[in-house]
Amino acid sequence: MKLPFDPTTIFDRSQDERSSARLPKPDDASLVEKLPSELRRSRPPRLPQVTEPQLVRHYTRLSQRNYSIDTAFYPLGSCTMKYNPKVHEVIAALPGFSQLHPAQDTADAQGVLRIMFELQHALAELSGLPGVTLQPAAGAHGEFTGLMLMKAYHEHRVREGVIDAMPTHVLIPDTAHGTNPASVTMAGFSTLSVPTDQRGGMDVEALRELASEHAIVGLMLTNPSTTGLFEEQIAEIADIVHTAGGLLYYDGANFNAIMGKTRPGDMGFDIVHFNVHKTFSTPHGGGGPGAGPVAVRDILVPFLPVPRIEQDAHGTFICVDAAPLSIGRIKQFWGNVGVLVRAWAYIRTHGRDGLVRATELAVLNATYLQARLADIFPKSFDRRCMHEFVVSASQLKRETGVRALDVAKRLVDYGFHPPTVYFPLLIDEALMIEPTETETLATLDNFAEAMHEIVQECATHPDVVLSAPHTAPVRRLDEARAVRDLVLRWQPPVSDSETPVSDANRSAGVIAGAASPFA
Repeated sequence: MKLPFDPTTIFDRSQDERSSARLPKPDDASLVEKLPSELRRSRPPRLPQVTEPQLVRHYTRLSQRNYSIDTAFYPLGSCTMKYNPKVHEVIAALPGFSQLHPAQDTADAQGVLRIMFELQHALAELSGLPGVTLQPAAGAHGEFTGLMLMKAYHEHRVREGVIDAMPTHVLIPDTAHGTNPASVTMAGFSTLSVPTDQRGGMDVEALRELASEHAIVGLMLTNPSTTGLFEEQIAEIADIVHTAGGLLYYDGANFNAIMGKTRPGDMGFDIVHFNVHKTFSTPHGGGGPGAGPVAVRDILVPFLPVPRIEQDAHGTFICVDAAPLSIGRIKQFWGNVGVLVRAWAYIRTHGRDGLVRATELAVLNATYLQARLADIFPKSFDRRCMHEFVVSASQLKRETGVRALDVAKRLVDYGFHPPTVYFPLLIDEALMIEPTETETLATLDNFAEAMHEIVQECATHPDVVLSAPHTAPVRRLDEARAVRDLVLRWQPPVSDSETPVSDANRSAGVIAGAASPFA
């Protein structure tokens, strides 16, 4: 029997004289005086007084309220939430990896350096580009690294007299991930948006015009794009950018749709970043450590970050810092090694044929699900998708008043995590769906049937959909209020608080374990 939802917080369960731990008290009161004054408290911290079983049950209940890829289907388009094989977790947790000190002498870290070296070569082969750095800590960090490489390249050309002035504009498609323009701005450049044509690809003539009118640093492009479609004119796009003196950057967010089938370097791209959590199945989400390796064409190798992992004539793996044109270090030590070990393990356990098969299944699952939903959600563009697809609920909204957001929330009642909604922005009432290669046919059919049932409900009982979810611990939020009045932790009552909190802020605060004020 499923236990009823308990709306109380751990503070509500607190009683004096209860404790889940016995902390030693200092024998000498003068020890407190040795603490820096800014670290001292005027009174003990407000911690809930609960027993150890109460504490364990509290956190266990919180974990059971989390939706995760280990519990159910997660069709979150663009974010690629796929199952992570547990064998890779076991490998990454081996003492030789997990207990290695970051400052370990390279002579005593040959094993992990070999893995990093092999991963570099694997990524170089998969991308079709010879130079690789493993330092970036995430996909967005990889983007920023790529833009800094572009900047260093153009600055070098100015110094060498190849060009007269530093270009200032980076072209991005109007379907780009939001991190693209953010990274461009952080790198000190301006963005120019390239529109999408009627077939869902980049408007090549608009690109040609922009590239001829502005001094461009380059073009950032995802292929397939966030519409889930392959750029049919990629060779012409590359030629336009290179003719204008720019570099072509591959946002690797959707690399899992082409892995082993084609290579960005062969398409004309000069820089690639990999989202290892999306392509090589390492844990994703929750703000934990990530990795965003970057591969580059030979002309950009001199600018790669240092240190670089290389192999000397004796077969010893070494870290090389001598690189006068390098953009320098962008992450401590060798990057997030534990995440990189998982990526290496994924590649080694799959092998060449396995990686190709993963790509084929990712595309097959998406095209199958797109076909299953075609009668209720027409295609945004009249083309076959790759690993993900975008449909519009605009017709459903016109006929029933139910929006894409409402459909997404109703899916929670059917046991599914909602897909991405309202992205990309050029598609009205967008639902962006990615099944990934790790899901079975039965799962896809169950999801499709749930979507059909929800559309039927929209016609017969729209109020049920408009007020969903009904089965979640937290019901539908007042989203506008939650954004404007954001409180992410429990606040004590004003009378007990060192820093008084407004009633509005306190009532809007929702933490794990607390009853939602919007229930």
